[in-house]
This record gives sequence, structure tokens and C-alpha cells, in this order.
Amino acid sequence: MQYNLLGKTGMNVSRIGFGGIPIQHVGEDEVNKIISKCIETGINFFDTARGYTVSEELLGKAFQGKREKIYIATKTMVRDRDGMMSEVEISLKNLKTDYIDLYQLHNVGSSEEYDKAMNKGGAYEALLKLQSEGVVKHIGITSHKIPIMEKALETDAFATIQFPFSVVERQVEELFKKAYEKNMGTIAMKPMAGGALRDGREALKYILENKHLSVAIPGMDSLAQVLENSGAADGIPLTNEEREAIVKVAKELGNTFCRRCGYCMPCPEGIDIPTMFIMEGYYTRYDLKDWAETRYKNFNIKADACKKCGICESKCPYELPIRDMLVKVTDVFK
Repeated sequence: MQYNLLGKTGMNVSRIGFGGIPIQHVGEDEVNKIISKCIETGINFFDTARGYTVSEELLGKAFQGKREKIYIATKTMVRDRDGMMSEVEISLKNLKTDYIDLYQLHNVGSSEEYDKAMNKGGAYEALLKLQSEGVVKHIGITSHKIPIMEKALETDAFATIQFPFSVVERQVEELFKKAYEKNMGTIAMKPMAGGALRDGREALKYILENKHLSVAIPGMDSLAQVLENSGAADGIPLTNEEREAIVKVAKELGNTFCRRCGYCMPCPEGIDIPTMFIMEGYYTRYDLKDWAETRYKNFNIKADACKKCGICESKCPYELPIRDMLVKVTDVFK
């Protein structure tokens, strides 16, 4: 495992960290095994969020007896001072710790949200107070919007920025360079495009070639994924053939695809929206037609249950045309 200083935090973090979204669907015993394997392979940076249902709680139990070996990052979408004070208290309880190494403003999606969090009475004010008390060691920000990251970089308010970065999504490269030059830590979320890129080793190695990236945090929910992903930080470069292959896959994917973040959920009609797109991907991209069709038919609520209310699209950080995409899923499985 290779390690980097996470900007001015002084934390020496593994270049491959742990993304806590998918772990919320895994049983407690298996989570304990996964976290132990992560630490065994050298992974020491773990990112979760208040919004990932039981992710914090599962990780908190798995971290028992291991706290001194790891760095914990979490985050919340609350933007006001009192709300942030409450959220941090819940995170401390869930994670069974008395301090958080990195607490982040989560998924800031507009200038209005940013200003609310940063102005008097905002969430940032609470984080500063908690930082002065040693409860929060460092403060970061995450977003899917370049203009928000640009605003964050204009200040010295944050120790880290977190943004999607993969062979498919490279628009953040210049921002990461600027952050690196300001000694800010850079964290790549969705490094495998939310699971759309199947070869974890090649996908991760591709972005690790960027010297301005501190740590990538692929989501992991199995021991096999831990072994594959952690192996990407072995210092062995991609071959030209491997690099060409992963770039080809990226071009085929384009930009209109689901990253499985789940922010579109819940659907009023009960559709598991990200899973619908996963099934369509297996059918159309990965030559698993029979398997995908069998799985899809077993869902009680399918893509065709969509009433086109548009609530999902209003919550999608990528502004995807989810309603049209669900029509495509229906057509694929007719």
C-alpha cells in the first residue's frame, strides 16, 4: 500500500481508502470481516456519512479495538449551526468514538446552500467550535458541482475537498491541481463511476497516476473487492494496453449513466432506481443478458412503475434524465 499526506491535515492516509455507501446493505458479521481485511491490506482511511442509513453504525461496531489504526471521515447535508451540532453528536455515538478525524459538508449543490452553511449561524460555525474543542480534527467539503469547489478553493476554510473523479469523470483534475498547490487534501469519490467500471484495479490505477490526488475511496461490500481495490496501490503502473482498454470503456459509457449514489431515492412508487440501471448495464454492456433478465423479472416493482413525477431528477446531483432512462430500462427488458 502507498500512502500520502492528506494536505495540511498531517494525516498519512492510504492512497486507496474505503467508501461507506454499499456497506449499509451488508450484515454486521461480514462488515467486521471486511474492515479487518481493509486494515490488514493497509487501508486506513474510512469515509461514511450520516445519510448512508446504517453505515456509520455498522462501521462504528467494526472499528472497536482498531481506532488507533484508522482515520474516520464522515459528513452531513445539514447546513445550519444547531443541526450540525446535533449531527456530529449522532456521528460520535454511531461511530463509537470521541473525535472525528475529518467532518465534511456533504454534497453542497448550490451557492445558496454553500452560503447558508458558511454564514453566521451556519454549519461551518458549529464545525469550527467543535474543532476548537478537539471533537472534529479537520473540516472538509464534498460536492458534485465544479462552481462550488471553486468557491471553496477561494477560501482557507477547508482542509480537504471531495469530488467525483474517474476515467469517465475527469473535469476535476484542474481543481485538484489547485487544491494540491494550496496544500489541501484531495479525495476522489466514485472512482469506479459508481460501479459502472468493472475492473477495479485498472480503474483505480488510472486515477492514482494523478499526483494531485491524495486518496480514492471506492465503495466496498465484499472481501474480494477489498483485495482487488487495495492492490491498485501497489506502485505497479498500468501498461499501455491496460490504459487504452480502460479509456475505451470510458468512451463507451459516455456521461449519461447512474453512479449508484442513491440520492434519487426513495421513489414514491417503490422503484429501486439504481438497481434498475444496474440490471440494464449488465444486460447491454457486460454480456450477462440471461442473468440480468432473470434477476429483473424477479423484481416486484420494475422500471415501468414510474409515474414520471420527476422527484428523483430534482435530487440527482448529476441532473440525469432518470425518467427517460427508466423508459429505456423498460424497453430493454420487454
